[in-house]
Amino acid sequence: MKPADFPPSFRAADYVAPPTDPEAERIEVGVLIVGAGPAGLACAIRLGQLLEDAPEIRERLGEVPVAVLEKGKQPGSHLVSGAVVNPRALRRLFKGRARIEDMPFYGPVHDESVYMLTAKRAIRIPAPPTMKNDGNFVASLSQLGRWLGERAEEGGAIFLPETAAEKLLVDGGRVRGVRTGDKGRGRNDEELGNFEPGADIVARVTVLAEGTQGHLTGVALDRFGLGGENPQVWALAVKEVWRVAKPLRRVIHTMGWPLRPQAKYREFGGSFIYPMGDDMVTLGMVVGLDYRVAELSVHDLLQELKTHPLVRKLLAGGERVAWGAKTIPEGGFLSLPRRLHAPGLLLCGDGAGMVNVPALKGIHYAIESGSLAAEAAFAALRRGETPWRPGALAAYDDAVRQSFIWRDLREVRNMRQAFGRGFWMGGALAGAMTATKGRFPPGDRRTELDAEQEILRTDRARSYPTPDGSLTFDKLSSVFASGNRTRDDQPNHIVIRRDVPREVAELWTRMCPAQVYEVAGDGVAVTPSNCVQCGAITAKGGRLTPPEGGSGPEYTLT
Repeated sequence: MKPADFPPSFRAADYVAPPTDPEAERIEVGVLIVGAGPAGLACAIRLGQLLEDAPEIRERLGEVPVAVLEKGKQPGSHLVSGAVVNPRALRRLFKGRARIEDMPFYGPVHDESVYMLTAKRAIRIPAPPTMKNDGNFVASLSQLGRWLGERAEEGGAIFLPETAAEKLLVDGGRVRGVRTGDKGRGRNDEELGNFEPGADIVARVTVLAEGTQGHLTGVALDRFGLGGENPQVWALAVKEVWRVAKPLRRVIHTMGWPLRPQAKYREFGGSFIYPMGDDMVTLGMVVGLDYRVAELSVHDLLQELKTHPLVRKLLAGGERVAWGAKTIPEGGFLSLPRRLHAPGLLLCGDGAGMVNVPALKGIHYAIESGSLAAEAAFAALRRGETPWRPGALAAYDDAVRQSFIWRDLREVRNMRQAFGRGFWMGGALAGAMTATKGRFPPGDRRTELDAEQEILRTDRARSYPTPDGSLTFDKLSSVFASGNRTRDDQPNHIVIRRDVPREVAELWTRMCPAQVYEVAGDGVAVTPSNCVQCGAITAKGGRLTPPEGGSGPEYTLT
């Protein structure tokens, strides 16, 4: 049995439509950027820089040359990452305009350790070349997002916060913009007293920078046949931020326990622990969603990790101050879309799968791709060119292929797939790939859909610690710590089969870090108001669609 045997009643085509508002009522902008994450904000910033020196183009784009649509309350509200940031793309974006020292980082990485864990021991091992962080900086991505948002506004971008992009507007074979979701509907989709209908936002170029599990990105891949040869695969990351009694002076990564190395379980992942100044640390657990065990819970694995002597000592005398969860695209180079553009459309960042799994890096690829998307859009807006002409935006694909994004991802293209053969065999293959810069083993290894993995039943949950409210925590208290803003009476935005076997219902229940699903009778019950929009259900057999704008978490430190 596998989750893919019970597909949701979701059709991507239902989220594609021509503009329906009368022309006089449509919101017209020059370039529409969907998503205020690193990619979207870098795109807005770079467009502002280019338009500074092109007043004639700015004038032709109308009253709103650049608009950024964000479903969270503000930039940063829905951003979660480790995060250790490679500053390379930021330096290129802000060359001569801002220094790395002016950005909201917690400082450079001075020292780092990698450990192989057993249940009681921590064995220090040499850091693999892909994981070395000399010259990189520790950050809170939500804080960095707010800072980048301020820079984008200074450059003239207009933000439309608390607004979800629900449908992709396509007319005559070209993307015209998006339709936003309604607000003020009740649980049964009825109009409440504060009801506000969605609106058509039309643009000359639409940039989808939605981040991981982007709703319209998936719709666009289907509509324009952009998907690559390999399906995308995902990991789920659950993290906490702690205020601690003693400062941490190094970056720590762990492998091994509490994950099991046997190939039959497919438990691939590890943990990170990063310093955030003198009085805080952030720690998280990342696990590939191609695991097979119904009882596996990444949230509970993180709680178990904190009982290890190494981690318990770091947190002694501290308190948890924040929590968050998010999926990560892990397919890498071989799961990239075959094209990153369509007439009037560009795709960038995590939504396109630009993540280097063995290096644990994606933020600088998102920023670089957003900058390159801005440059391609700007070139297509010049007099004599038309952004929706077939091939007008192809320069973006060319620029990505000539960038460090392409080179970096190609060198590690087979590493994630190697670990499907178990930790030890995967580690040996990864070492060979690192030494040969991806040339050995030769060829490309296919990815397998996460939802296609058969479900195993074990006693995995027996080792999870009982929440004590001081070191270990339950899921509901964690959702509260995320600042979740979802109305209890909102319409359900999660599309799944309810009449599923107990094994599938239990897998979804354990998988979700926010206690959205519960085994009930002959299927599964759903509490959508708990959802923090991590996207794990889309990887494991369901589909997350956009909730009402402004709902979901309110991250400030993640």
